[in-house]
Amino acid sequence: MKSQKFEFQGHAGTLSGRLDLPEGPIRATALFAHCFTCSKDIPAARRISSRLAAEGIAVLRFDFTGLGHSQGEFANTNFTTNAHDLVLAAEYLAERFVAPQLIIGHSLGGAAVLRAAADIPSARAIATIGAPFDPSHVAHNFGGQLDTIREHGDAEVELAGRTFRINRQFLDDIEGQSMVEAIGDLKKALLVMHAPSDTTVGIDNAAEIFGAAKHPKSFVTLDDADHLISRAKDAEYVADTIQAWSSRYLDLAAVSHPDAAPDGTVRVSEADPAGFLQDVDIAGKHLYLADEPAAYGGTNLGPTPYQYVSAGLGACTTMTIRMYARRKNIPLDHVSVEVLHDKRHVEALEGKDGPKVDVFRREIKLYGDLTDAQRQSLMEIADKCPVHRTLHTSSHIETVEVPSLN
Repeated sequence: MKSQKFEFQGHAGTLSGRLDLPEGPIRATALFAHCFTCSKDIPAARRISSRLAAEGIAVLRFDFTGLGHSQGEFANTNFTTNAHDLVLAAEYLAERFVAPQLIIGHSLGGAAVLRAAADIPSARAIATIGAPFDPSHVAHNFGGQLDTIREHGDAEVELAGRTFRINRQFLDDIEGQSMVEAIGDLKKALLVMHAPSDTTVGIDNAAEIFGAAKHPKSFVTLDDADHLISRAKDAEYVADTIQAWSSRYLDLAAVSHPDAAPDGTVRVSEADPAGFLQDVDIAGKHLYLADEPAAYGGTNLGPTPYQYVSAGLGACTTMTIRMYARRKNIPLDHVSVEVLHDKRHVEALEGKDGPKVDVFRREIKLYGDLTDAQRQSLMEIADKCPVHRTLHTSSHIETVEVPSLN
């Protein structure tokens, strides 16, 4: 995933964002609204944005006014200004890049996208994650300071280990919101995602949002995920679900992109520099993940490099056998191959000492009313598959460094 700085004018100063871009063609764009007092760089936002970018959806995530790297005073903001900043982000994205079709909101950011959606005409699909039905729900985080805010006009409140100044106008704004009409008049596809065990925003909020919405609407449970979607596997699930669901509603005609991987090219790029997760883009048409097991420092979210090599050998073997059977009119009903990779000492193969070598063991199953001669010919042709020949003989690998644009 590539990411570039993206700044635009908010309601009270310059807002700082990151535009996460696919390595290949851009199929659509999305906006991501972070949770209350969070930032665009919260792990859930980064992970979800990264996974959507790997699927061809460019994502703009930005810090709301007074948070992260954005200008302005947080104490002077409220729910209404957050929704307004979302509209401004969408307008700027449409003017300078591509209008967003997908709007995603996490926690209070989810309520904000529901409020802002009517003013973002390009939006076709809205997804909320752990969102409150009533924005005033966040007031419970202020604890005993609520009375102080109401009586004296403001107070300092500690949230997630940080201190924020909350003004009375913030309370007045969230208490004056009514989301029923906004949700009922959405006129866009809605996906509500929520964890039943969410102790920050209860699951009843999801039920109220879903009940107020008109079709098309969908609900997906996040099982035991926490409110901040802090686990990588939960963020992956959220992103994959949003991508699969939204593809039904978005116009995914690829937008021309100068960095699209050309035919014949396999592009691999880091998805998470903290681990080993990789995005695998094959000619801009097929998108996959590669990873390492947890025991080796990975997150086990995709096949290992050697598993990809084994898959290539297995696929090439079955294709070669099928092509031969088709050409020779052999009544082959089905073929499957299991490939096991191992490193063995040469002494185990040749009866003498030596270095380790890679051994790929193929276990081929042939189904059908086949004669012994036909089975033998199919097994012989397996050794003629191109990948088998590549692995069995020496290959030359050329490595060069090419200029990159930071």
